Amino acid sequence: MSFKSLIINPGSTSTKIGVFEDETLLFEETLRHPTEEIAKYASIIDQKDFRKEIIMNLLKEKNFDLHSLDFIVGRGGLLKPIPGGTYKVNDALLHDLTIGYQGQHASNLGGILAREIGDSIGVPSFIVDPVVVDELEPVARYSGCPELPRRSIFHALNQKAVARRYAKESGIPYEQLRLIVVHMGGGCSVGAHRDGRIVDVNNILDGEGAFSPERAGTVPAGDLMRMCFSGKYTEKEIYKKLVGGGGFNAYLGTNDVRDVLKGAAEGKKEYQDALDAFFYQLAKDIGAMATVLEGKVDKIILTGGIAYSDVVCNDLKRRTGWIADFVIYPGEDELLALAQGGLRVMKGEEEAKEY
Repeated sequence: MSFKSLIINPGSTSTKIGVFEDETLLFEETLRHPTEEIAKYASIIDQKDFRKEIIMNLLKEKNFDLHSLDFIVGRGGLLKPIPGGTYKVNDALLHDLTIGYQGQHASNLGGILAREIGDSIGVPSFIVDPVVVDELEPVARYSGCPELPRRSIFHALNQKAVARRYAKESGIPYEQLRLIVVHMGGGCSVGAHRDGRIVDVNNILDGEGAFSPERAGTVPAGDLMRMCFSGKYTEKEIYKKLVGGGGFNAYLGTNDVRDVLKGAAEGKKEYQDALDAFFYQLAKDIGAMATVLEGKVDKIILTGGIAYSDVVCNDLKRRTGWIADFVIYPGEDELLALAQGGLRVMKGEEEAKEY
């Protein structure tokens, strides 16, 4: 038996949707939202009806029968910390998405829209591996400052999806593997996967680990404190230096790694130096996660948009290939990852978790 699904992935200025039959994509669309349109709404939740309307209009334009769907999956948002997996959009989960338990973000709308559309046609709605997946070991939560425990906020959907993909291709259950997964995008997360859980990972939302195209990563804490109290910057300006304006953006004025690679290839020293530092820091993070796994690493997986670059992948292999062999799954393919999470439940391969 095959299952049809509608997948909804809201972003700050777009809503990506896909319709699948099992794992086969029937069609997808990225619905763009002009800044002036989004600006009409005072909060994220106020955008719900607007986004729902354009989704329904698109399905109507494509003459797609909504009642042919078997389930709906939305991107998970800033919920309370939870283990990885596929979750039913129950009332408690719906409530926390609506209030923005850990903050307001467009991804909060994913589960809300999935539940509303699913209820209207009598099919189940789910979210899969939201960014707040937290499977850290207790020892990994220590930061050295009790008021500031380490938190798990990262590219959980993509990290889990590629880990499961490798498990399927290798014929070894995910629950029996030890993997280091490196997601390289606007932010870079490096996770240690042990026995089906991500037991340590850097918090890419607020700044840990290697710098990336637009994030500063770990910075000297004392110097940051002095910058904060210097009177030269507002809180918003400081945060912009860490998230959005950091990394390659700060050093080179671009968040496009292709520009950085091009500059380095043309012999521009500042581009090559920044690129080498990026490789150096990512390699350190990979090495750190190897120690978390006590040196027993089955595979290092590179993923995310930057993994399309042979230059990047080959340099990381040179620096850390002594730890384990590499496999490369470039891109994110978030719509498919969400569909696969719902499918595992519908096909009885795993049980949906209760929030």
